[in-house]
Order: sequence, then C-alpha cells, then structure tokens
Amino acid sequence: MSRPAATDSVWAADATEPVLDTTVGGILREAARRSPQTPALVVGSPDPVLRRRWTYRELLADAERAAQALAARFEPTERVAVVATSIPESLILTYAAALAGLVLVPVNPALRAEELRHVLGQSGASGVFVEPEYRGHDLVGTLGALAGDLPALREIVVFDHWERFVSAGNGASALPTVGPDDIAQLVYTSGTTGSPKGALLSHRGMTNAARFAATRFGMRPGDVYVQTMPLFHVGGQVVSFQLCQLSATAVLVRAFDPGLVLELIEAETATLTCGVPTMLLALVEHPDFSGRDLSSLRSVSGGGAVVPAELVRHIEDALGVQFAVVFGQTEACGFISQTELDDGAEDKGTTLGRPLPGVDARVVDPHSGDTVGRGEVGELEVRGPNVMAGYHHMPDATDDALRPGGWLRTGDLVTMDERGYLRMTGRLKEMIVSGGENIFPVEIENVLLEHPEVAQVAVVGVADRRWGEAAVAVVVAAPGLTPGAAELEAFLRRRLAAYKVPRRWVFVDDLPRTATGKIQKHVVRGRLVADQ
Repeated sequence: MSRPAATDSVWAADATEPVLDTTVGGILREAARRSPQTPALVVGSPDPVLRRRWTYRELLADAERAAQALAARFEPTERVAVVATSIPESLILTYAAALAGLVLVPVNPALRAEELRHVLGQSGASGVFVEPEYRGHDLVGTLGALAGDLPALREIVVFDHWERFVSAGNGASALPTVGPDDIAQLVYTSGTTGSPKGALLSHRGMTNAARFAATRFGMRPGDVYVQTMPLFHVGGQVVSFQLCQLSATAVLVRAFDPGLVLELIEAETATLTCGVPTMLLALVEHPDFSGRDLSSLRSVSGGGAVVPAELVRHIEDALGVQFAVVFGQTEACGFISQTELDDGAEDKGTTLGRPLPGVDARVVDPHSGDTVGRGEVGELEVRGPNVMAGYHHMPDATDDALRPGGWLRTGDLVTMDERGYLRMTGRLKEMIVSGGENIFPVEIENVLLEHPEVAQVAVVGVADRRWGEAAVAVVVAAPGLTPGAAELEAFLRRRLAAYKVPRRWVFVDDLPRTATGKIQKHVVRGRLVADQ
C-alpha cells in the first residue's frame, strides 16, 4: 500500500481521550464504588407496580452472586449463550459472565431451530440461558430438541428458574482475574455467504467504544436512558456499558412499544433514548404523543440506517431534542462514527458523522488497498480498540476481514470529506438494513430456492421511509407453477426469523444476468426503484 497523501481520505484518531484498561466487570465495580445509591436499572414494565429497581450497589451484588454460581459450573473462557429479550436477568448475566471470565454469546430469540443450531454449535457454547418462549415459539422445547446435536452444551437454564440457579452457587468459588484484552463477548453477524460469523470482542474494545460514543452523545452522570436497543444486539450491550461508566440509569424495555416508551419517558423523567427510524416515527405518530410530558428528554440517537434530513428535522422539532446519527457494525463493537449533537440537519441526514475518538479511518480502493482521494468512493477501513480480535474459529474469514496493522475492512462503500465526515454510497456486501436489523439476501435466497415452485430469486433492498430499507424478493416461478406471496412468506417464516421475511414480493418471467450468468442485482434494484 502506498503512503497516503495529504489530500487522501485518511482520518487519524483523536487521541485526546485516552484508551483505558477497563473490563466489563470492572466498570460495574467502579460504578458501585463511586455511586452506590444511584439508580442503575429500572424494569420498564407496562405495569408500574412491576417496575423493579436496582441501585449500582444492588446490581453489583446480584452480578457477583450470579458470577459465583457461574464459576461453580463453568471454566474461564468457556462460552455461555443467552437467548432472551431485554429482561433484567439478562443484563445481570452480562456482568456476571464478565466477572467470571466467561465469554457471553448474545442470541436473538427470534432465531429458528437451524439458526440456533449453527450459532450454538459454532460457538461451542457450554451453557445456554433462555426465556421459555418468544412470540409463541417454544424456545425451551427447541433447545431441548437441539441439545443432542450440540456436544459442548452441558447446561440449559430457563430464566424462570434464575433464582434457583443463582442460589445453587456456594459463594465460595474464586472469581478469576480478567484482563482488558480478554474476550468479553462473541457476537454473531452474517456475511454475504449467509453463514453467521462470531466476532470476538474484547473487554477493552467494548468498554472504550461505549465511553467514546457516550462522550460524543453528550451523556452525563445521572442521566436516565430509556433503553430500546435490545440486549441481544451489540448496540444494546454497549449502551449498557455507556450508562454504567457514567453512573446513569437504564430503563430497560423488554420489547419496543411506542406507547410504553412515551409513558416511560414521562414517568421516569428520561433525558435520553434511541431508536432506528422505524421506532422514532412510531413514537411521534402515536396517538398518546401529544398528551405526554416529554420535556425532560434532551437527546435522541438513531442508527441502523441512513436517517433522511427530513426525518432528522421532524424528530428534533417534534421531540424538542438534539439528534445524533450513529454508525457501526458488530465487528467494531457497534460503534465507528457519529455526528455531533449540534451538527445541522443536512450533515445528520446525509452523513455518518466523524470517526469516534480512538478510531483511525481510511477509504481505500477495495482491490488495490490504496487510499483514495477526498470525496472519492472506496471501502471504509477502520482501526482502533473497538475492532474485533477476529472471527471465532474462522481463520480465513478473519484474514479477509482484517488487513495487516489491525485495519478492519467494513465492506461499506463511502466517501470522506475534508472534515472526516463519512457518506455512505453502497455496500460491497449486499446487506440490507431494515428497521435496524441486518438482513443478508443470500440466506433468504437459499431457503426460497428449496421451495419446489421457485426457479430463480433475487432479494434486494430498496429505500423505505419507515424501515430505512425494505427487502424485496423478485421471484421466477418454476415452469408451469404459480407460487403465491403468502405461500412463500409462510415457507420462510417456518425457517427464518420473521424480520428476514421480505416486505414485498415481485414475480417476473426472468432475471437480468451477466454474460457469465450472475444475476445483476443492481439492474433488479434499478427496475424496482423506477417502478416505485
């Protein structure tokens, strides 16, 4: 790689904020020492009577008790999965696993049997903590059926029996010394091959990414944050670490409901919240919106998709807040860049902000690896403490993702201006970001091609005001057959999480292809956009 010129798209990390030698368990212990009586956690239950509360002292006590129980059953560095929504026991488990030197594997409870088999098998999880069911799906039954195919799995703990599990710990198990470069979590993300890959995230990476993003967001000690980002996403985990390091309060929402979030902002006098565009629109369009006192709310962050300037203005005006756009990916602890709170709506609506402190960034030609000039399109690469150590047991994929010197290839095509602000222009990977969820077309296409009435299929993303992007399936039927959208949708729902099911179906006679037979997805997408 040639040496970059002064006019190249290179951003040197802001080093005014030091990278600290922190751990996930350590930041909780420090918060309990610094602010023992400060509210740490509130259960955002629809019923105010059920809104349990923890101070930082109480949260640490429960986490250490759970860590003792874990240490009695598992050895340091073993993987322990959690398949659950944002319940308080899941957050306690996050800290307990960290204190016990275990590697937490957060898993989306929407995943179906084959998806769970892959994640739990590839991670080599020794234990699984699970809610009984999720939206009618018997998670315990599914895991029980899979257990015989998971040789590393020794224990399944249902959260209904959490207290029994914790009480079974004898309290005498010595907790290990955990270092900042130890792996804290193994978080799964998919690639263009459709095979989920587990990103190994360190304690140092997750806690420093949290701290830097919190600073850019203007988070303060004593803030109250209605946390709608689920704990099974890397973003939800890192937001929790933001709050902990500032002795702020997390109001944990089990599942997003706009009416509930509005009520919680008012009742808890919340100062901060977050949401993808879909969620934010649902808040301001809810019938309860005008009747709620939201005057305590100061700032809102959003990500998961480019947020149009029109929507930024709408959110800021409707809520009376400052908005921040957040951009990241799992392999970088969920946070790479962020806009400033006082940026204009155009910057917030057209850019991904500047790289966070501690993060080097450059835009390169994806083939040669040479940096491109300012304003030119190339692949974004980043380096910093937030970058993963690699993919779990996938050396080839790790080599593809990490260049020498610790540079992470994001797969995102961007431009960089002279201020360091990044603008998204596309993706080398064909990932679709819809409602904050990452959707990978190949995974959906592979399942649809198993349907006897489908001959060809291309799944692409198109811009959508509410969802950011919407997945569209363009299908060529098998000769003489006429599959219906409802039939194919039901077929997918039995095999994949509901959020992966396309929101629109188009049936065509043929798909455009290159001379070598590859489907031209840019042509497919262009035709859909023209039809819109």
